[in-house]
Amino acid sequence: MQPSLFDQIRAGAAEVMRRAKHVRLAPPDVIRRYALGLPLEKLAKPTIDPASHYIDALRPEITAAFFVTLDTINFGSGYFPNLRKRPGKSGYYTVATCLMEEFQRRGGPIGAPELCNLTADRCRQMFQQSPDDGPIDELMGLFAQALNDLGRLLLNDFGGEAANLIRSCDHSAERLARTLSRMPFFRDVQRYAPDLEVPFFKRAQLTAADLSIAMNGRGLGEFRDLDRLTIFADNLVPHVLRVDGVLQYDPALAARIDSEQLIGPNSPEEIELRAGAVHVCELIVSELLAAGRSVTAAQVDYLLWHRGGEPFYKARPRHRARSVFY
Repeated sequence: MQPSLFDQIRAGAAEVMRRAKHVRLAPPDVIRRYALGLPLEKLAKPTIDPASHYIDALRPEITAAFFVTLDTINFGSGYFPNLRKRPGKSGYYTVATCLMEEFQRRGGPIGAPELCNLTADRCRQMFQQSPDDGPIDELMGLFAQALNDLGRLLLNDFGGEAANLIRSCDHSAERLARTLSRMPFFRDVQRYAPDLEVPFFKRAQLTAADLSIAMNGRGLGEFRDLDRLTIFADNLVPHVLRVDGVLQYDPALAARIDSEQLIGPNSPEEIELRAGAVHVCELIVSELLAAGRSVTAAQVDYLLWHRGGEPFYKARPRHRARSVFY
């Protein structure tokens, strides 16, 4: 029997860290103390910020369409230093807020035929960016490409409706991730070595988690295997783990990150950064379970991702890679 997608992600990350040259884990006793010191009381009930996300309790199909659309373009952190942001909002929350306002203006989702034909110029208008003949123009082109892919997938296979896509997965987060990965920008699989391909599926997994939180685990947000998700490997969780002393970078990589140099997407360094975060969070979960604390990798991700928004963590540079995967 083929291993589950989630098992493949875990095994790939562990193997990367076995071979890693640029990123290493802290000693086991450090990881154990860190795990047992995490404030798990903050995991009581993850929430979605209604000021930046479109949630319609009476029309769950529209809520579903919003989160599928948002997670289709939930990338670009390597471009965000150049993004014109809303006052007090990060790059992610700026993009989410602009998309929410587009849904509010329409009273519903962007139709699949329109998604198929969105241009970079239209995305620039929607996300309130100015032409720069540089990284933001590039990002808006990637947003358009991603949304075009979503429109074609919905039209060709799901009657133009995101809700139909979700229903086709029969409450399986793994099936949802595999279905979404039919779009190139969701197929988050990197080749670390000639003999080692490493899946991450960051945004494909995150879509299931977002839907579950937004819909209180019911209806289109009900996934029976949600506890099998890994963390959502991006550039913020590795940063938090580095600042907290659980991931350690070699001096050359640390210097590049601290001087805000871009890290090449799909490079060995970038794959190790992401794989290191996945693997150390699995070790954290194992320590917590052994101590009788019930927790999942996705919950640890939620805790660490929100920790990364605190001033202490924002004061230090995190790694930036211009990737379509996060």
